[in-house]
Amino acid sequence: MKASHLFLCLFSMSCWLNLMPTAGNRIFHFGLCRISMSVTEIRSGFTAIKANIQARDPIRTLSILSYPHSLHKVKSSDRCCITHQLFNFYVDKVFKHCKTEDSYVNRKISSIANSFLSVKRKLRQCHEQNKCMCGQESTEKFKQILANYEGLNVTSAAIKSLGELDILLDWMEKSH
Repeated sequence: MKASHLFLCLFSMSCWLNLMPTAGNRIFHFGLCRISMSVTEIRSGFTAIKANIQARDPIRTLSILSYPHSLHKVKSSDRCCITHQLFNFYVDKVFKHCKTEDSYVNRKISSIANSFLSVKRKLRQCHEQNKCMCGQESTEKFKQILANYEGLNVTSAAIKSLGELDILLDWMEKSH
């Protein structure tokens, strides 16, 4: 009888643990959209290469994400849209043009890109379910980010955007 209670207890604990988010994952609320992701994992990968990437940035006087008010004071209802647009932006534009001669840095970039791709898919599902509406504010803010990016050559813009990844992560965690 004790063995069956022990088995039941262990089985219940196992089921409960499987329902929990994986280690380091947090649930982020972007408007009506809820996304589970590990910012800690992304931040850890970025921290490992941040100095290397930022040293490659030849233009220190311009910012792509910090342009006055780019991510500041985004309404709750627009957070999903701008987050969706930013993850598309990083996956489709930034990571594709961030290759270095350092294989360690490239592996870290690839790992971060894979994390972004996973979140991008989740955000796309929210967008397809109409939980991620785009208002004028988020559209204008994203247009400004794209204009900042497109004002540079592709490689410089990609390196600068990757070097500013902590700005995006900080914003997401503050919005959480």
